[in-house]
Amino acid sequence: MTQIRKPAVAGLFYPAGAAELRVAVREMLDTANAAPGTAPKALIVPHAGYRYSGPVAASAYARLAPFRSDYRRVVLLGPCHRVPLRGIARSGASAFETPLGAVPLDLEAERSLDSSVVGVSRAAHRDEHSLEVQLPFLQTVLERFSLVPLVVGDAGPD
Repeated sequence: MTQIRKPAVAGLFYPAGAAELRVAVREMLDTANAAPGTAPKALIVPHAGYRYSGPVAASAYARLAPFRSDYRRVVLLGPCHRVPLRGIARSGASAFETPLGAVPLDLEAERSLDSSVVGVSRAAHRDEHSLEVQLPFLQTVLERFSLVPLVVGDAGPD
């Protein structure tokens, strides 16, 4: 059964309409000062509303543009803000949706992470914005990719 994680913060953290969102993301990427270099292996990107963090996020994602066809899988880690969580949660969904369309999840890669620390929590993902706000940038910058979205709670040693 296909489970699609619907957008929780479209219209709050970023524009809800596809056309408006596409323009907003493209404008931020076009004005970003991305230093040329090698293809990044990892990015650290803010996760607030675009009004506050969009230009900084764009400067990170603009670094991916020259390598847009090289990335096939994106692993996103973000904090869990709304649900008490011990460990790391995958969503249990098969795709994450934004106004720009659906992003397929790499279910095989996700399942390979299952352990005493990583499990499924739909509740942890349902209203979480930290990963969702990254997706329109990725959908704009990358050609085709699958996603491994993970929210992180208390991941202490015990």
